[in-house]
Amino acid sequence: LLYISWIYGDIWTCMNVSIVGGREVKKVKPWMVSIQNYSQHVCGGTLIHQQWVLTAAHCKELLLGGYTVADEEHEAWLKISSQLSSTTCFCQNSFFLLLFLFLIQLKSKVKLNKKTVDVKTIPKSQQKIPDGTKCEVMGWGSTVANAAVRKASDVLREVEVTVLNRELCGCYYNSNPVITEDMLCAGNKQQNRDACQGDSGSPLECKKSLVGLVSGGTGCGNPKKPGVYTFLSKKHLLWIKSVLKKHWNSTTL
Repeated sequence: LLYISWIYGDIWTCMNVSIVGGREVKKVKPWMVSIQNYSQHVCGGTLIHQQWVLTAAHCKELLLGGYTVADEEHEAWLKISSQLSSTTCFCQNSFFLLLFLFLIQLKSKVKLNKKTVDVKTIPKSQQKIPDGTKCEVMGWGSTVANAAVRKASDVLREVEVTVLNRELCGCYYNSNPVITEDMLCAGNKQQNRDACQGDSGSPLECKKSLVGLVSGGTGCGNPKKPGVYTFLSKKHLLWIKSVLKKHWNSTTL
């Protein structure tokens, strides 16, 4: 598990999401990243390379100020070298800030340990994710949908969600946003099983493959308002690889 922490950071909480109605993760996810402000979890991320973290672009609003670093047996605190998006910060432009991708470059390579800190490679090509595919979304944060009593979880949690037809999802949202080919919708027919407050940027896994990032939605756990994810489409994958090649002189992911 990798932690990124900063001080003097601005917090944009309106888009943060976490896990409602799920279960505690039993198997270690050594590539999961907790992005924190003053030791408080605010965004999730994925270690896709020894020196790169992939998350949601609106999390970049949080990455301001000084950074701290420490090393312990089961966690790592690392300094950030640069914040990368496809414009001035290498932020991939989709549905305004909601569906951007954001890459964080660490000052030094993470020391990998299969049990605690490891890399989750991105797909070599766009994955085919048929409607009805069962997937897992994981993260820290609120375990209840009620905004008045939301509180971050001390443990990593996951919940099963099902990929929805994009056209149907667009109808649920009244085409606001328009669900494009660079997006995915996924939800659960059971009430209160969803991503929610606290985990923007956390990974969506389908058949153990990283296929998307938590981006947003309306409320938490409403089957008629499924979660909206940034899909690792061909365009997005090419962008990630181009950034890493340019800034790290490596195409190996």
